[in-house]
Parts: sequence; structure tokens; C-alpha cells
Amino acid sequence: MIPVVGRLHGLKVWIKCCLRITGFALTLWTNAWRALDAVGIGNTLRQASTQMKGFKIASPDTGLFTSEQTLDKDGKFEGYESRCVRRKDLLETIVKELPLGTIRYSSKVAAINELSRFKLVHLADRSIIKTKVLIGCDGVNSVVAKWLGLETPVSVGRSAIRGLVEFPDGSGFDPMFHVNFGGGVWFGFLPVDEKTVYWFCTFTPSQVPTFMDWALYGCFWTSGQM
Repeated sequence: MIPVVGRLHGLKVWIKCCLRITGFALTLWTNAWRALDAVGIGNTLRQASTQMKGFKIASPDTGLFTSEQTLDKDGKFEGYESRCVRRKDLLETIVKELPLGTIRYSSKVAAINELSRFKLVHLADRSIIKTKVLIGCDGVNSVVAKWLGLETPVSVGRSAIRGLVEFPDGSGFDPMFHVNFGGGVWFGFLPVDEKTVYWFCTFTPSQVPTFMDWALYGCFWTSGQM
């Protein structure tokens, strides 16, 4: 859970005892890069990621890539920016740019109360943070979402396996989204940089995976939520 509490220059409270850099990568589009530029870290992350040029779609019958769409064809996607960024790179870059003391670890949000124009954020250690702005980024079981009265997330019934592959001598793949789908299964990959490729596979399982399934396959397996 990662509640973000804005107070003066801002304070981020994190349930974990240290920076959580596990996970793989995520694709950031134009608006995300505008936000990263606004906080001054966009160019740093661009140096560790490749600009995507478009899509390559494979035939569900042959598995061969038979269709291609560039992001700048006829100016339709003019001004778009899309890059795949390692989660580790994103978090470490953000932390490096934040003032000392901005992040408070081992801080679990227990409850939220409203007091006039302020919000009182109660932490599990009984400390209280007074803030004018509260942004919740704490996942499916968000304390902030519950306080706002948002509906409970509903499972879409799909699961995903994802990971990163390193090619010491370079992957040789074009800077494109490579997608193959059919029979309810979506598989795809895209380069992060010249040597790293992010891949994913989403599908509808016959039964909900257990912790033993994760351990057996050694993969990062997540249930889809909406």
C-alpha cells in the first residue's frame, strides 16, 4: 500500500520497511511523460528506455507478424510518446530526486478522518498526519478508496504472467509492440532498451492460481482487476 500525503512539500508514507523495487516494467504514454517532465525526471528515464514506433500484430493462425501500424502514420498519432520503463528504474529515479525525509517507511494507514479543510491520516503506529491533499496509490484494497466510498473492485477473470529477458549481445527487435492473440490468450513483448525485452501473457484460467502455483512456475502471476 502506497498512500501519498501532500503536506507543504509533500510526504509519502509507505507500508514497506524499504524501497520495493520488485516487479518488471510498465509502459508509459504521453501524459505520463508530461508528468515525469513536470517533476524533472523525464529525461533521466528516457536514457534508459526506447521510444516505441508502433505495433506489429501476428496472425492467430500462423503466428507470423502480418500487420504493422506506426504511431506516426498520416500524423494520426503525432505527438505521442510511448516507452517501456523498468519498475526499478522508475522508483529509484523518483526517490533520488525527492528531498531527504520525503518518504516515510513502515507506515501503514489505519484510518482517515476529515477535519474542516484538512484530512487526518491515522497511521498504525498511532501517529497522525494533517494534510490538505491526500492521494491514494495503495492498490486494490485501498484505504483511501474505501474512505472515498468507491465501489469494491470486480475481478475480470483474467490472469497474467510477465517478465523481463536480457540479451547480452542485444535483442535485435524493432522498437515496436509485438502482439499475438487468439483463443482468449494475449501474448506480446516490447523492448525496454537494446538489451532488455519485457514480455507478457494474459489469459482466463480454469481456476484461480494459488501461492503454490506461483512457486511452481517461478513467475509473477497477477489476477486482473478493474
